[in-house]
Amino acid sequence: MSNKGSESSTEKCQRGIRNKEYKEALKHCKTVLKQEKNNYNAWVFIGLAAAELEQPDQAQGAYRKATELEPGQLLAWQGLANLYEKTNGADVREDLVNVYQKLLELYESTDKQKWCDICRKLVDLYQQEKKYPQVARMWHKLIKIRREEGADNSELHQLWKRLIQSLEEGTHVQDNETQQLLLNAHEEAVNSTEPIPSEEHQKLYGEFVECLSKLPHEYAKLKTACEDMMRLYPTASYPLEVLCLHFIQSGSLNEEALNYCQKLLGVDSRSGPALIALGIQLLHEKKYDKAEKSLTEGLQQTSQCPVAWCYLGEVQVKMHKYKEAVHSCNQALRMLGQLYEASSLQQHKERACCFKAVALLRLPGSDAADEAINSLDQVLDKNNNPKCIALKGQAYLNKGLTGEASKIAQELKVTHPDLAEADYLEGLIQYKEKNYSQAETSFQRAIEKETEMADFHFCLGLTYWFMSEETRKDKSKALTQFLKAAKLDNYLGSAFYYLGQYYRDIAGDKNRALGCYKKAFEKDRTDGDAGAAVVDLSTELGDLDTALSILAEVTERASAGRAKWAWLRRGLYYLRAGQHSQAVADLQAALRADPKDANCWESLGEAYLSRGGFTTALKSFRKARELNPKSIYSIYKAAAIEQILGKYKEAIAEYQHILKKSKDYVPALKGLGECYLMMAKTALADYLDGKALDYIEQSLGFLARAAKHRPEASCLWKLLGDACTCVCVITPSKVNVKTLGFLIGQDTDKCLLKKSDLLSLGGRCYGRGLKLMSSPNTWCDLGINYYHQAHHLSATGSSKNEISELLEKSLQCLKKAVRIDSKTHLYWNALGVVSSSKGVGNYALAQHSFIKSIQADQINVVAWTNLGVLYLTSGNIEQAHEAFKVAQSLEPSYLTCWIGQALIAETVGSYETMDLFRHTTELSMHTEGAKGYAHWVCSTLQDKGNRNTELYRYNILQMNAIPAAQIALTKYTERIQNDACAFTMLGYLNEYLQLKKQAGDAYQRAVLLLKNCEDKEKYNIAMRNYGRSLCVLGHYDDAIQAYLSTGLSEFDDILGIALAYFKKGDCQESQKAYEKAISMVDCEQDKAYILTALAIMGYKQNQVDDAKTLLFKCSILQKPNIESLQALCTLGLIKQDATLATAALKELLKHAERKDDIFMRCLLTSAVYALQGRNQAVQRQVSRTIHSNPDNPALWSLLSRLVPQYTPKNAKGGAVAGTVAHIHDLNHGKKALLNTAVNQLAIGCHTAENEKNNALKNIQKAIHLSPDDPAAWSVLLAACHSENTVVCLHNTQPKMRNLEKMIVATISAKTKEKELPVSYAQALEEWSLFEAITGLSETGRTSEAEALCTKGLQTFPEQPTLYLLLRQVQYKPLLQSHKEFPDSVLEELQKAVMSNSTSITAWHANISNDHWPLLVQEATAEALKLTFCPLGVLLQALLQYNRKMGSREARRMLERVVYQPGYPETIVSVARWYLLRHLYAKDDYELIDALVANAKAHRDVRALDLNNKLAATAS
Repeated sequence: MSNKGSESSTEKCQRGIRNKEYKEALKHCKTVLKQEKNNYNAWVFIGLAAAELEQPDQAQGAYRKATELEPGQLLAWQGLANLYEKTNGADVREDLVNVYQKLLELYESTDKQKWCDICRKLVDLYQQEKKYPQVARMWHKLIKIRREEGADNSELHQLWKRLIQSLEEGTHVQDNETQQLLLNAHEEAVNSTEPIPSEEHQKLYGEFVECLSKLPHEYAKLKTACEDMMRLYPTASYPLEVLCLHFIQSGSLNEEALNYCQKLLGVDSRSGPALIALGIQLLHEKKYDKAEKSLTEGLQQTSQCPVAWCYLGEVQVKMHKYKEAVHSCNQALRMLGQLYEASSLQQHKERACCFKAVALLRLPGSDAADEAINSLDQVLDKNNNPKCIALKGQAYLNKGLTGEASKIAQELKVTHPDLAEADYLEGLIQYKEKNYSQAETSFQRAIEKETEMADFHFCLGLTYWFMSEETRKDKSKALTQFLKAAKLDNYLGSAFYYLGQYYRDIAGDKNRALGCYKKAFEKDRTDGDAGAAVVDLSTELGDLDTALSILAEVTERASAGRAKWAWLRRGLYYLRAGQHSQAVADLQAALRADPKDANCWESLGEAYLSRGGFTTALKSFRKARELNPKSIYSIYKAAAIEQILGKYKEAIAEYQHILKKSKDYVPALKGLGECYLMMAKTALADYLDGKALDYIEQSLGFLARAAKHRPEASCLWKLLGDACTCVCVITPSKVNVKTLGFLIGQDTDKCLLKKSDLLSLGGRCYGRGLKLMSSPNTWCDLGINYYHQAHHLSATGSSKNEISELLEKSLQCLKKAVRIDSKTHLYWNALGVVSSSKGVGNYALAQHSFIKSIQADQINVVAWTNLGVLYLTSGNIEQAHEAFKVAQSLEPSYLTCWIGQALIAETVGSYETMDLFRHTTELSMHTEGAKGYAHWVCSTLQDKGNRNTELYRYNILQMNAIPAAQIALTKYTERIQNDACAFTMLGYLNEYLQLKKQAGDAYQRAVLLLKNCEDKEKYNIAMRNYGRSLCVLGHYDDAIQAYLSTGLSEFDDILGIALAYFKKGDCQESQKAYEKAISMVDCEQDKAYILTALAIMGYKQNQVDDAKTLLFKCSILQKPNIESLQALCTLGLIKQDATLATAALKELLKHAERKDDIFMRCLLTSAVYALQGRNQAVQRQVSRTIHSNPDNPALWSLLSRLVPQYTPKNAKGGAVAGTVAHIHDLNHGKKALLNTAVNQLAIGCHTAENEKNNALKNIQKAIHLSPDDPAAWSVLLAACHSENTVVCLHNTQPKMRNLEKMIVATISAKTKEKELPVSYAQALEEWSLFEAITGLSETGRTSEAEALCTKGLQTFPEQPTLYLLLRQVQYKPLLQSHKEFPDSVLEELQKAVMSNSTSITAWHANISNDHWPLLVQEATAEALKLTFCPLGVLLQALLQYNRKMGSREARRMLERVVYQPGYPETIVSVARWYLLRHLYAKDDYELIDALVANAKAHRDVRALDLNNKLAATAS
């Protein structure tokens, strides 16, 4: 067979496989096959080696070749089996089956053990493939062989159990043979179990019974097996349960089935199948309650019985539990759908669908009708049941498809003329369309065909109930049908409900009606109408316990959004009972069921309101109004709540809305009156008396209208009295209130009442209210009203008898209030106030009353304060202090007790007096506190020697005393207009605040009040103040007259009139007055002041030498006058005399100890430095002074003004200085904002750089603060021009268009209005004109620019700059054409430039043409000599760039502009653009990256766009 070579190679192959050298083995095998291609062993070895080398395809081919060569050899088949097992893929399973079958053939006669192993593997494979017949056959064959080999009973038992486990999962797909084999396996397993009986045997027997139960055709075997098992295991319930379930599912509950059921109940009383069977039997007996209970309990134990669910659904339909029935039928249908089709199951499925449809038809909504139609269609697809067709017609009717329903009814009447349901359907259609006569006929025909249908009778009864007017009166026919329906169907709750309606409304038998309602509710706990009727009628009959128990029961089991009627009724009960929290909870639950019930929202609002939840109550009433816009009540309640919350304007709007619907709605009129009254009281508290009077007038109008309609309402008269009495604190001259004439017994529509009339009317209104209803509160109000009337008469100088009579009435009324109610502290307090008043003076009674008030309410800050005032009035300071201290401890924020302590401090001379008065003004406004604080502020200000003290800095400066006192005193004088002292102090404070006109008005009021005063000294002082104020205002003639009226006996009066004459321009009279003053003066300082004034007058008269002489006289005094030195220095500055100015300044600086002239010294020093040309020193001087005095806003403002003029490089710091000045002081801040804007323009700070803080924003703020300042408008023009320039650089749309002419016109108008110095006004107008012309020219509006320029030359013909601008505008088109200028043009331009040789702009006006580089260089150089000019530096850099783009010098100059600080962003942006082009030309990418980063940091869009374009080109 094989030669020696092949044998040697085969051995090597075997050795290689043993040594796991599979590749070597393959080589040797291939060598063998070359010599002998049909060598079996070589092919086997190749398969083995390839398999180990994970080459399955080669291994399979080798093994296949070997099996073909020698099919009877095991080795190749074993290798092939191992290979397939290792692969374990679905694609090789069939091949593996064939291999196993071949191995079984080969092992059957040789090796039984291996045959069994292969058999088991084959069975597992068949089981994976779910080939159960093959599993059963192979396993039976295995058991047979094991039995032949003598296997013991235990092994065989395990094999039978294994067979059962393998087959039982495929019972539903098994054929008859397999089922029989499975049953046989169960029998063998049961019979082979040892011992018997045992737990395992019982378990196996149960499994055998379960298997039989799944095979309906094996009932005989099932019954036998169950009975045998019961004999062996009599206590086991399982076989009986299986039998019961079999009978239940088969639908044949015969006597035998019932016997089994009874046996099962004997074994297990809670057995599910037994209870289900019992329930079905009870259903047949029409015992529905018990049937439902039994079926429900049975399904709790055996939930997977679809037939039981079906029967439960039927029971629930009979009991009218439709939602539960739908659920039960759904459960049945779900389980039946999981089972395999059978005729019996199909029958149950149809029944479940029908019952489900019936239940759905009784539920509201089109969705339920659609679902019912779907259920019926499932039945009608297999069984064309006419009753189901009729039900489908009802479903269409429920959906509103009357036509479809009518069609079905007509077809049924034709095809099934004896079908009662067809007539019933027709009757329902007619009933729905309210064709009651036709409906009656149809229902009667249905009843004739089927008399025992409760629904037919009930619907006929409903038809009679709603039929005609006659039947509505006579409900006997309806009663008959309802009774029949109730008799036929004891569960028809609606029949009992209508019986209840009949007995309650027709028969009038409420007890019988209640019984019917209860019966209806018992039958259907979800019937809200019946439940509501039971509760309402029980409540009406006084049986609250029954009503509450029903409501509690319903609400406890109600799900969310259900049982609205119960929640609502219980919520209303709780609301009436005062249990507000429970009411809120129940009403919220009711709203969850019906969120659109406006009445329910109103009830919820009432509940919230009752427990103090005003905000939530308001929301509820607003929701009610939204749902029912016609409800006045909801609007009124919402308005009332807003009134309670203090939202009076909103409440007024709501009340007005009500009056539009019902103009005489008294609650709304009353609400309006109350709102306006409360707003009046608030305005009075804020000392807004004019506004308060308007509100009082409105309040009286609405309350009068309400009282006219409801004169019997005492509350309206009390409110009228309150409104009238409110005017008691207002000055009489202001009170002129219109009210309805009927209040004062007149027929006129409107009457005008003064303060006395109103107070008297208030008393009569209180009296009218007391006649209607006596109330201690109203008695107290009447007493207070009488007191205010007496106080008013006392102030107006009326007769003492009348005043005494009113005070006596007041006392009697308050005593009456105290007698009626002695426990209310307010009444005792009012009695104490009246008793201690000036006209009564009964301090003992007052003390007693205040103490009784404190006893009535221990936390009574008002009474303690009044007691303190009483003690203070009586001179008992210590007792007063203790009383005030108690009041402070009770309520630290109560104002009056602090005023009392301040008065005590003032009395004893305490240093805390001013602090106490200031604290009163911080707490609130009060006349006593305001005047006291103003007095102390004015006293402190008059003391000139305390300016440098810590006390002054704290009390006046740090506490911002002057504005606070001025505000308080302004309110005081608004209320009390007969206090000349207060007006004098107000004028004094206004002077300090630079409120010149207001100061003049205040002094004038003081003069008028003191005009007829006996004390002429006071009058003269007032006139002196008034004259000074008039002089400041520029009313010099009036000021002179004021001073003349004083008699000029006082030194201050003479100085005042001298100044007035000087201001008027009458130097001669002024000099006379000053000379007279010199003759009266004894003090050297005063004499120096007068000499300084005379020097100023001499300067004004161009007598400079005389002025200088007078000032020198002042300076050589022993104590030179600071003001005279300042005047001397100023004179030197004006005359450009640096020597004089410097000498005067040096002398002035020797007196640096004075802190009040820091600003003036700094200003003069800076001016001297400027005169000397030391620009840096100007800034340093101001900066040094600020460093020493950082809290001086004037210095900060000065710095911001000087920086752009002298050191523009530091403009950023100048902007910061202006901001600081604005923050420190508003007066300096007005100008500081303008200076800030100028500095920001100098550094190029624009909107694109900083949206919130830039020149345009700040100058706009400055104009808002000072709209009359022409300088601010000039800066605005510059800011707009700057913004437009930036916009041009960024290629965006300009925002500031067409503003130039308007702003120029505004500046011109403002300079004329302000009466500014001529030179300053002209400079402003000229500059704004230049700026506007430049802006127009740059935006291409050349003609407008030329026209404006020509117009300007007409106004300022001698202005060379305008002439230069005109030439620039005219020659601009020629310049842009890049043509050479004619000689004539050059000559004209040269003339214009030379006429402006010191102007930077003139030297900038060069021609950028290649022929004129030297001219550009020369022009910019000259400009830079004059001052630092960023534009000049840029032009020089561009000139260098133009000469040689890539030169190092060009880059250096452009980098200087870009990276060095101090250059405006607009100029930097241009330089950045050219530098970027230069760097790309040089390919210097490192510097390009740095420049791009710089552009991003400054948001230079134009440069970044250029970078993108150049980068794209470079790549």
